[in-house]
Amino acid sequence: MKKLAIASAAILAAGLTSVGAQELRPDAARSIALGNVTGAAYYTVEPEGFRVVATLQAGMSGEPVRFVSTLTDGQVMTIEVPAVSNHGASDLTIRRVGDRLEVQPGSNRRAELEF
Repeated sequence: MKKLAIASAAILAAGLTSVGAQELRPDAARSIALGNVTGAAYYTVEPEGFRVVATLQAGMSGEPVRFVSTLTDGQVMTIEVPAVSNHGASDLTIRRVGDRLEVQPGSNRRAELEF
């Protein structure tokens, strides 16, 4: 997980920011950052729907946390990191639209994605 966090930080430092919804491809993990919480998200196509997996970690020493949700058409999964210190909350929404999965940062734009 530490290698993933380091790689995510390096990619994000290069200035890759999502301005709008981006499509996530099956079995293709993408780095994500919600403030100082970084990690990756991917999904697989299962008979019940799209199984979305997001693994996140706060900084280099935080315990990793995994979120798993199976989405059918029209369903949404939101991941949010609450406000800390002088930073507002940061979030991103993962939405299934037909045979696609879209990822969109919240309105505060503190969520970043590598595509």
